[in-house]
Amino acid sequence: MRRWNSVFVVNRGLWVWPPDPKGQRRTLRKVADSDRLMRALAGIGKSKDGLSNPELDELLNDNSNWMTLWPVRQLLSLGFIEYKVDFFGGPAKYQLSELGRNALATITGQSAQPKAPVSPPQTQVAAPKA
Repeated sequence: MRRWNSVFVVNRGLWVWPPDPKGQRRTLRKVADSDRLMRALAGIGKSKDGLSNPELDELLNDNSNWMTLWPVRQLLSLGFIEYKVDFFGGPAKYQLSELGRNALATITGQSAQPKAPVSPPQTQVAAPKA
């Protein structure tokens, strides 16, 4: 019988999104069972612009960079989140990827909120008068 204490889970981790549906369901179950991964995933999902490292650290209430990095690295390796860098001096932020939105929707049972598509402004052209 395996003992599932925090050391064992930390040493093992989730690192690969499996290609088969059965493996995907198993991985989603493991993510759902992990309080830290779910808090990070849900917190990033609730944020419109994403979360920076300090914001994520505050959300997870760790007060330890190592303990914050562990769920972030797992979610990055699974492809659930992306790291977006602001080239104009703002903080870099973690944002949900499309796979992460689908995973969060599957786990929570709520519909995924897709990103609003950016469309160019539309101009109306008046019909010529005859």
